[in-house]
Amino acid sequence: MKITAIRSDRIYRDMMTALPDKKENIYRNQLMKPFEFKWACVGIPLTAAQEGGYDVVSAATMSGFYAPVQITEERQAEIEKISSDTFWASCEASIRNTLLDFEKHGIQLPKQEYVFTVMLSDPQSPMTAMTGDYCGDGGIPGYIIGSIVPNERSLGLLPVALAHETNHNVRWQFIQWSNHITLADIIVSEGLAETFAAKMFGEDKVGKWVSETTPGVLRKTIKPLVRENLEAHDFQTLSSYLYGDEIMSLRGGQPIGMPYCGGYACGYALIGHYLKKTGASIYEATITPTEEILKQSEDFWK
Repeated sequence: MKITAIRSDRIYRDMMTALPDKKENIYRNQLMKPFEFKWACVGIPLTAAQEGGYDVVSAATMSGFYAPVQITEERQAEIEKISSDTFWASCEASIRNTLLDFEKHGIQLPKQEYVFTVMLSDPQSPMTAMTGDYCGDGGIPGYIIGSIVPNERSLGLLPVALAHETNHNVRWQFIQWSNHITLADIIVSEGLAETFAAKMFGEDKVGKWVSETTPGVLRKTIKPLVRENLEAHDFQTLSSYLYGDEIMSLRGGQPIGMPYCGGYACGYALIGHYLKKTGASIYEATITPTEEILKQSEDFWK
């Protein structure tokens, strides 16, 4: 198994001292290009077809990462915080331990090569304010991106998020992605990933996307909304039920009455119910089709 770290700290240092018109090229070709296949899978080109068009740079900025022009000497302290070999080793260990844990439990992974990096999030970005000071992206097998506003807390919790994202990496090696992925598929995937991260690091480490939802809100508001839309497969609809009104408003979405990250909280509760009821392990569940999990969890919605 090969895991390659793209050391963003070193790339950011090069960007920090580069002339303004060179920063974007460094960002695009050194930091983003190793993930070109991942971006292509979700329809984002490495370079826009026309100047000012949508590409990896604009997409990353919309996600809450610093834009290339923002990587100046003002970012030096933040870059320093993600520059230790110990930090990068802990990130890689989380990914490696997750993958090896599945193999130890008899699940042979088709993918044996992985690339990861850690991006600096802009604390002034509305998206960062909504998602928190650490997060991740791991839906395309072989590619994992962590994001962070580096502080004592987030530096310690980023490996938890990376375990979550690596669980996604495992599941989507066995469950075929298509344009007809449903809300059910998404909430099951998120529930599995957060449950796995909690198993690896402790339930007290679950992310705010789960921990900030009260049982009452889950029962009275979130579950009914999700249950009525389990078969939805329009991407905008999926995102609305997964992220909630606050985040989607930042993306121009219309409110549907969904609290913050309601889909994540619902998925986490659903998987907890499924595991308790069936006695299945989180390893088995991670590669179990959504339909089977829902079939065994019909009473969850009552």
